[in-house]
Amino acid sequence: MTTANPNRRNFLSQSLAAAPLLLATSAIETAPAAEPPANDKSRPLKIVCVGGHPDDPESGCAGTLARCSTAGHSVTVIYLTRGERGIKGKPLDEAARIRSAEAEAACRIMGAKAVFAGQVDGAADFTRARLEEMQALMSAENPDLIFAHWPVDTHFDHQAASMLAIRCQMSLPRRPRLYFFEVNTGSQTQGFTPNVYVDISNQVEKKKAALFAHVSQDGQGIWKEHHEVIAQFRGREAGVTAAEGFVHLSRNTSVGGTLDFLF
Repeated sequence: MTTANPNRRNFLSQSLAAAPLLLATSAIETAPAAEPPANDKSRPLKIVCVGGHPDDPESGCAGTLARCSTAGHSVTVIYLTRGERGIKGKPLDEAARIRSAEAEAACRIMGAKAVFAGQVDGAADFTRARLEEMQALMSAENPDLIFAHWPVDTHFDHQAASMLAIRCQMSLPRRPRLYFFEVNTGSQTQGFTPNVYVDISNQVEKKKAALFAHVSQDGQGIWKEHHEVIAQFRGREAGVTAAEGFVHLSRNTSVGGTLDFLF
């Protein structure tokens, strides 16, 4: 293929043609995020965590959720599915009953309320109809802050849960803050580099207990193989004994760079 050297007239015409796109892109990138003001700790906040299956929120941020509850905030965990395909050899309805009970037990340990979004494990959808269902649940909670899966994940249900949370956050009038958590980093969560940490040194036992409540999933094994190591590693990054890491997308670190306003 032969390309001609652009002359001055061609250069100007091409530059003018590209100008609207460049201006539009610049406007998008520099527009400030619609964030609520930092909490002055004088009122409890409403916090919602969205996970794909029972044990996902516990894996990613049980320590943080327990700290939030202890601090007096209202915490709700929305499970996209009931983990119907998570118990080998069990019919879907029986597995759903078992895993729902385990999730409710875990939420009691974390001081949270369990809500189930009605999708099915292994068949989660990210469609307008599903979004409207999630928006109805979110609107009922009216959260100040949302925790959700990091969207780059090997499990499609996790991706669907993340995208539904993102779209809900964009549509809610108050535009709650949105923080992404990790699950089994490396084997599931991909490319996750935290820019926010929460010290869970005093909540490790509650995180363990919340995971151990998922007996059908070998919660004790999950803790030992994955989350004990992650909690220690994130703690080392944060300079504490144990921590949970999150990603906040705001470029303004004074807005999203800390969760200290919660505690």
